[in-house]
Amino acid sequence: MLTMQMRMVHRDSVWKMPSRRFADGEVVMGRWPGSVLYYEVKVTGYNDVSHLYTVKYKDGTELELKESDIKSRSSFKHRKSQSSSSSPSRRSTSRSRSRSPGRPARGRRRSSSQSREPKDDKKKTIQETNLALLKPSENNTRRYNGEPESTERNDTSCSVLEQKLKPDLEIERVLEQYSLRPRKEEKKKEEIYSEKKIFETVKTVEKPSSKTKELEFGGRIGTFMLIFFLPATVFYLLLMCKQDDPSLLNIPPFPALESLWEPRVFGLFLLWFFLQAMFYLLPIGKVVEGLPLSNGRKLHYRINGFYAFILTAAVIGTLLYFRFELHYVYQHFMQFAVSAALFSLGLSIYLYIRSLKAPEEELAPGGNSGYIVYDFFTGHELNPRIGSFDLKYFCELRPGLIGWVVINLAMLLAEMKIHNQSMPSLSMILVNSFQLLYVVDALWNEEAILTTMDITHDGFGFMLAFGDLVWVPFVYSLQAFYLVGHPIAISWPVAAAITVLNGIGYYIFRRANSQKNSFRRNPADPKLAYLKFIPTATGKGLLVTGWWGFVRHPNYLGDIIMALAWSLPCGFNHILPYFYIMYFICLLVHREARDEHHCKQKYGLAWERYCQRVPYRIFPYIY
Repeated sequence: MLTMQMRMVHRDSVWKMPSRRFADGEVVMGRWPGSVLYYEVKVTGYNDVSHLYTVKYKDGTELELKESDIKSRSSFKHRKSQSSSSSPSRRSTSRSRSRSPGRPARGRRRSSSQSREPKDDKKKTIQETNLALLKPSENNTRRYNGEPESTERNDTSCSVLEQKLKPDLEIERVLEQYSLRPRKEEKKKEEIYSEKKIFETVKTVEKPSSKTKELEFGGRIGTFMLIFFLPATVFYLLLMCKQDDPSLLNIPPFPALESLWEPRVFGLFLLWFFLQAMFYLLPIGKVVEGLPLSNGRKLHYRINGFYAFILTAAVIGTLLYFRFELHYVYQHFMQFAVSAALFSLGLSIYLYIRSLKAPEEELAPGGNSGYIVYDFFTGHELNPRIGSFDLKYFCELRPGLIGWVVINLAMLLAEMKIHNQSMPSLSMILVNSFQLLYVVDALWNEEAILTTMDITHDGFGFMLAFGDLVWVPFVYSLQAFYLVGHPIAISWPVAAAITVLNGIGYYIFRRANSQKNSFRRNPADPKLAYLKFIPTATGKGLLVTGWWGFVRHPNYLGDIIMALAWSLPCGFNHILPYFYIMYFICLLVHREARDEHHCKQKYGLAWERYCQRVPYRIFPYIY
């Protein structure tokens, strides 16, 4: 939401506002971005600096438009009067017949002067549709429906144009039924899908990044404090786990500074980081496109995280075969954490300095506030790359996530060595197995991360760098680290019950994400036709059935259930092993609140209807 610039008052004169053509509150016709269609909008503001009008569509969507993209309603009257010779009933019948759901291309180009076009000339119709996208015409502006019309699956890629071309009557039927089942009036399925392939290339392109006005994480003061609070929390948790009595009231003594640093440990960390970078650069695995950027460009990503995991397992297995003492990680765990924290800090400084030269359209929408500390923390550049090497995408899943598994294995070996066990404890086996499944699942479904908030919205700064390289491997492995010094014996029935709980959480998590990803890949799949959705004016749809009609974030629910299963093998002697689930609930609730705020601004009234249909956010009947 833009705010009007304040007038600058001098002693004897008042600085005058630049001349503007349209006043606040005036109802005009605004061009929908990425198309040649004009819709009725209301002017709500004007920015004197950027010379952009803020307009509001009938469904609540607000956008910034140039003056050249806005026209007065009087300029459309002449075009509308050209079709007034036919009766209203005849025009309504003609429109509903020519713009059937299965033939959006034909309806788009047809007017009263083109009603004699042969219906079987499919090739010509498709060609004319492509021309209509590039060249404005009288028919394009005449077919005004009052608001932007587009439909897309929840976080999926559907045809924006296809839904914009539907008449009012058809949109109303979609809103009432929220169904993807083909209507009786549609043509043959093969004909529909062949035309859809053309429309699938048409995407809604967002405007370039502007200044971030709404600051998160407590703004400048909050982010400044988090830069120090996050490392302090990690070190405090690790020091607590090393104590014989890890109670909250038993504050651990701070170690000597020289004991926290060892060049050999830092060298091993660098070796690990660049080993994963080498695996990332290997020409194996498929290459996929990410979501469109603000300038319409799509970045390419190589999906080979699972192959990197297999190669890492081979390297670790080779080291163990030659009797490399992997429990060395446990003995120098604090020093590894310090090395990772210093490396993430240096990486964050590099990322911010290079972002100062990045083009405006490559900056993160949430990290372009103009405040150094805030942008440094949240990330100023959205997708920093060195050539084709994407730094954020690489750090998201590789060094920290795979390192988490290696740390857990090191803790398992350390437990066996310290307690002279021929086999690891049942508790340690459960923790290692559950978290190994989680990591393998993330790497196997690596492509799904391209649509997460971390990739699409958040820049790459201290928050993600520290989170990926320090927080994930050293805090998520807290249960295994705790069990080394505080072994817990559990029975087989208890272990079976915990395993079932983890299985339930994983089932919810995986099924929900798989359902969403299936829609993204093929929204016209007949197997998914039972799912219903609410269309929005931005070209996306909000699912109201299936897992996403159960709660708004079913994947978060599964995540939390799994987090509980990871903590239960540590018993109930101390609350320290349960820090992960407490933190994770706070994280997901905060992330859900961020998502809620963005969706309200983006989808307007459609989001309010969605919230009425799906009232619970994460926990059914609770929250």
